[in-house]
Amino acid sequence: MPKVSSLIVPYAAYLRVYEPLAAFPEPERGHWARYARRPEHPSYQDELRRSLSDLLPTPPIAVPVHESDDAFVLEVDGVVCVCPWRTRLRGWQALTGLDEELPKAVLDAVLPEVVRRQAAQDYERWRERNPDARPWIRTATWQVPLNWFVLVSDEEREYDKGSADLAPVLRYRTPMVQARRRVARALRTLKDTVDEGPLVDGVVDVGRWLEEFHPRSLVELDYGGLVHALPAGALEDDHSAADVAEGIAALRRGDGVAAGAAYGRLVERWRSVRDLRSAN
Repeated sequence: MPKVSSLIVPYAAYLRVYEPLAAFPEPERGHWARYARRPEHPSYQDELRRSLSDLLPTPPIAVPVHESDDAFVLEVDGVVCVCPWRTRLRGWQALTGLDEELPKAVLDAVLPEVVRRQAAQDYERWRERNPDARPWIRTATWQVPLNWFVLVSDEEREYDKGSADLAPVLRYRTPMVQARRRVARALRTLKDTVDEGPLVDGVVDVGRWLEEFHPRSLVELDYGGLVHALPAGALEDDHSAADVAEGIAALRRGDGVAAGAAYGRLVERWRSVRDLRSAN
């Protein structure tokens, strides 16, 4: 469990895929095998601190010069699985959407346009050499996208309220085969019952992403820094995955009233986070 830090934690949630060592080619497989044997591994807070520290120099470092050789490590049914950070790739991808998240004046103050332009050119050249590259981690700020909840079930929910020294944890972990099955079933229902739109597009997108990984992988939905944006009681009572599953099941049987009620609970639960984002 992550320790409470004096660092202001960005309100971000994470969707991670942990792949078995067998999924990696050599020599990368050997690197991760040695890495997994280390007595300690960094947390998501350590990854976050390193990323934020790059913004302190003048000019700021928009994207790390070298790719990270760190990863998150789990043992799943006796099989060692790793989730590479790929901080450099994720940094490039995050930059492409910043102009939609921040006003230009704020963005220019944090990352000058010349820095962003250079990073974009570097990414374009890198993509030409690595056309099939994809991240093992997806990040969402100020929210958990509804399409992420499609991948998990309420029975897989893990909650720890934390303590004076440890931050709360709310996460879900599910086998890849289950996540893919849920995506396929949800898509059939949504395409039959609702108009094309962001929800359907999001489920299609996350489903395609999952297809890139080994079938024996593990999928993790982690509330990350969002635990600091939700009141303790609201966090403990958060069963958003159950509400999403209930809403889809209601659509499947043609019960629009029940589907609307499930959606209403989701909207109400996340209202406080949305208001906090607006305040910032």
